[in-house]
Amino acid sequence: MGDLFVWLISFFILISLVVIIIFQLMALADLEFDYINPYDSSSRINKVILPEYITEGVLCLFFLVTGHWCMSLLCVPYLYYNARLYTRRQHLVDVTEIFNMLNWEKKQRLFKLGYLIVLLFLSIFWMILTALEDSDYD
Repeated sequence: MGDLFVWLISFFILISLVVIIIFQLMALADLEFDYINPYDSSSRINKVILPEYITEGVLCLFFLVTGHWCMSLLCVPYLYYNARLYTRRQHLVDVTEIFNMLNWEKKQRLFKLGYLIVLLFLSIFWMILTALEDSDYD
């Protein structure tokens, strides 16, 4: 039963990461369609970047601590990419360069979203499998 709670917690963490990425994509789309100015768009995105990085680190550590090595290894590339951006100080969106980098920023976040959706489906699969195995023992 404890393993089911682990998958449930990881599911909610992954949902929160997906929501953060979609929020960033919406801010970029609003900027692209000229609904908001570059300062507002970049400040909205920059407010959620560190929580995104911390949440991803917590998820990877959570999988590692609970003994789900495969899922932890699947989280490592995303975590490494975020850590590399942070150490190079390229993690924040620059107000003056946001129009020049708009397509790159959107592609980057779409790739992150796709990666997180794959992790989410794997988490759902393992959660369902664990629930079915637990019901067999009852």
